[in-house]
Amino acid sequence: MNLENRKSSEWKIFQPYFKQIEVPAKTVLLEEGEISKTLYYIEKGCLRTWVNNDGKEITTQFFFENESVGSFESFRTGRPSLYSIESLEVCVLQTISQKDFQKAIKDSAELNKELEEHLFRRLFQAQQLFYSYLKNSPQERYQELIKKQPQILKRVPQHYIASYLGITSVSLSRIRNRK
Repeated sequence: MNLENRKSSEWKIFQPYFKQIEVPAKTVLLEEGEISKTLYYIEKGCLRTWVNNDGKEITTQFFFENESVGSFESFRTGRPSLYSIESLEVCVLQTISQKDFQKAIKDSAELNKELEEHLFRRLFQAQQLFYSYLKNSPQERYQELIKKQPQILKRVPQHYIASYLGITSVSLSRIRNRK
């Protein structure tokens, strides 16, 4: 949900439920396997989601200002999260609890629609990434990243980018040097 653009009376009802927090870089907000009780809206900073594969962290997504992130599946179902959420920079976040979120969307058809749109966008992004892994070479995935999400290259450490692309840091260095 892009809360930055919310000016309606519906948003005024929703806004009091948020609490602002500041977290340092490298703060784990949710551990894989925990049940999510909070959603986050990023005012400032960068978060990533990642999974643990036999002790190796695999980055699955990056999130920046004016984006929201949470383990929506866990948040809505009460099941353990499939991934962890971690700050990569000092972040200023707006947080909303599960209880407050449920109360707010219960009273607002507009917020329900916004949530549905947000979840659709997240699903579409996940599908694009999945099919990119199946169809594209690491070089092609890197070129797509440059084209679609250049802020990642400026703000995210190389080893996380390599993990996101499904390659090693050494392979990423080689790809970057080929340009």
